[in-house]
Amino acid sequence: MTPAAARRPTILDVAARAGVSKSAVSLALRGSPGISDATRARILTCAEDLGYRGNRLARALVEGRSALVGVVLNDLSNPYHTEIVAGIEDGATAMGATTLLTHGQRDPHRTVLQVEMLLGLNVEGLVLVGSRVPVDALERLGRTLPTIVVGRLEAPVPGVDTIANDDEAGARSAVHHLAALGHEHVAHVSSSTRPAALSRRRAYLATMDDLGLGDRAVVHARDRLDGTEEDLDEVARRAVADPRTTAVFASNDVAALAVLDAASAAGRSLPGDLSVVGYDNSTISRIVRPRLTSVDQPRPLMGTLAAEMLAERLAGRTTDRHEVLPPTLVVRDSTAPPAARVV
Repeated sequence: MTPAAARRPTILDVAARAGVSKSAVSLALRGSPGISDATRARILTCAEDLGYRGNRLARALVEGRSALVGVVLNDLSNPYHTEIVAGIEDGATAMGATTLLTHGQRDPHRTVLQVEMLLGLNVEGLVLVGSRVPVDALERLGRTLPTIVVGRLEAPVPGVDTIANDDEAGARSAVHHLAALGHEHVAHVSSSTRPAALSRRRAYLATMDDLGLGDRAVVHARDRLDGTEEDLDEVARRAVADPRTTAVFASNDVAALAVLDAASAAGRSLPGDLSVVGYDNSTISRIVRPRLTSVDQPRPLMGTLAAEMLAERLAGRTTDRHEVLPPTLVVRDSTAPPAARVV
């Protein structure tokens, strides 16, 4: 292929092919009035024949808008986060916007850098999936452009909308489910010190107290904000190593998967010897064996709701909006009465 053939077609090439001016091509591509339907159709046909793709950033500079939505994930390896993004993309498409996705890699500093990169691309709004952005950065964003956080913050930030689930209700449903099956020695595996994980931990302890099981409550925690997978594996091993423990409630599905792996390595059968409940009801809860009982967060709904809230902000809403969605326990194969334990 020659260099000339490889050159990307420009608006001038379209104008030459259609026999019109550059401004006429610009009007046709934007769908603006000022040219006849026949001329518009000829221009669009020529653009398609040439394989012309407009320079979105250049148009953004001219028009003052980009129709771009920036999305920053906290953890690309967690299906809970990626399933929320699918909902955001659906909602963004419905509002005529395109999604730019980037990954914070569970690092607050990197997350801020990714946000700055998106701002440099002239995004019209931001959706942050996770709560690892420092408060001072969130405060600046709240004053700068529409910003939605899908996750639980320690406290509201002016100008920033949030979508979270009722962590306390979800944790209570998990502990009550295990207690109703007859489990008394229920341990909790907590994967982080983020607000949502801490709320689930507190609710676990309070519910065990309410059930008269407070003296049997045990928390195995990865008490670091940015702990490694090896840290979580060690926490899971400690949880299953206690022979008195007949059930584990994990703060998310990734932590529950670590418990399942540790139980298998320790020779503890599931659910006969150990019942496990996760949190999020992500894809892995349905494909792992035994299939995981998990507290469902409506991930696609959370994503589309984030896009909806962003559209409201762009339309002029100035009051902050905070949505807390109710979770639902989905019972599968990883939980059973302790009487079924293999001795």
